[in-house]
Amino acid sequence: MELIADQGTLFIILACIFGAFMAWGIGANDVANAMGTSVGSKAITIKQAVLIAIIFEFAGAFFAGGEVTATIRKGIIDSDVISAQPDLLVFGMLSSLLAAGTWLLIASVRGWPVSTTHSIVGAIVGFAAVGISMEAVKWGKVGNIVASWVVSPVVAGSIAFVLYKSVQHWIHDSADPFAQSKRLVPVYILLVGFVIAMVTLTKGLKHLGLDITFVQALGYSFIIGLIIMAIGAFFIRRVHADPEISEAAHFANVEKVFAILMVFTACAMAFAHGSNDVANAIGPVAAIYTVVSSGGEVVAKSVVPVWILLVGAVGIVIGLMTFGHRVIATVGTGITELTPSRGFAATLASATTVVVASGTGLPVSTTQVLVGAVLGVGLAMGAGALNHRKIGSIFISWLVTLPAGALLAIIFFTLFKWIWL
Repeated sequence: MELIADQGTLFIILACIFGAFMAWGIGANDVANAMGTSVGSKAITIKQAVLIAIIFEFAGAFFAGGEVTATIRKGIIDSDVISAQPDLLVFGMLSSLLAAGTWLLIASVRGWPVSTTHSIVGAIVGFAAVGISMEAVKWGKVGNIVASWVVSPVVAGSIAFVLYKSVQHWIHDSADPFAQSKRLVPVYILLVGFVIAMVTLTKGLKHLGLDITFVQALGYSFIIGLIIMAIGAFFIRRVHADPEISEAAHFANVEKVFAILMVFTACAMAFAHGSNDVANAIGPVAAIYTVVSSGGEVVAKSVVPVWILLVGAVGIVIGLMTFGHRVIATVGTGITELTPSRGFAATLASATTVVVASGTGLPVSTTQVLVGAVLGVGLAMGAGALNHRKIGSIFISWLVTLPAGALLAIIFFTLFKWIWL
């Protein structure tokens, strides 16, 4: 307790620095999962993707990032076990942020798309199990999070499979695919707007003190969806078929319509990613702030200050602007050949899965969600459309990330204990 009282301000400053570093890593590496399908399908350029992500990643992290933060902070470590050792919790959270940020820096420089959720969860479990005790880890909660890494890509893949099959059935196989696409794509845009607005209104804005009932959220979300659909329909009406392009030749005219839709799904995925993955950076910061501000008391739950959300949101944006383009290019073209209609199915499926997970407080891996969604689209086209070698390398990166985060956290935890204790 005495150390917390004497060095509390320093610990909060370090937490903000390390949290911003971790958020930078999220922006540099994991944002590729939000933007990769849009860039890979050539619906938008990398510069346009960066601009969209700057706006919507920030909005998702700041306005809808509060709910999932609590799961990372209080769901993995048993506050009762560590309540008598608040200084160890502070060291551990600092170690976790620095470890995960370091691993993301290494991965981003090399262009490896890795999971930020894996990084921070592995780091927290590593320092808690080795630095404190095995009992300090809520293994049941960890098990639920690990299970989500299996369930979430399956759910995303299933949604993507159904979405792309609906596109094939209702548009590609129709008598006039181009005209049909102009009629139905606004409905898909309505779905995008409704999903994002619904989860944001029901879950994401709790920390802003807005009191909105579920029924009210349904009405507001539908209205927001209609507005977004009207905007999309305006741009779709301006798309005209190229008479020199045969509809049998990859439905090029249809893909021009879906390119408009991909702009909206890119915004949705960026918002969803920001709302879910900001917790990986600010959860440990919130834990340190809570311990210091309470004079060393380890509490199970507290309100996340808005300025902590701001640290995470700004860090993500800076990381995206500096290194994000590297991994965006890798993910966008490496897994499979994407067209706007295929990218739409994968991106909307990913966004839906992530925002629902964010709304329920479950931190999922956007890397796994995206890969699951792309696999779903690939299965809808035929398994031969997938780059199995690239998928295999991504799976390996998932396996390496967990122990890498844990090992680095243990090293930094030991260093911090040697400095202060």
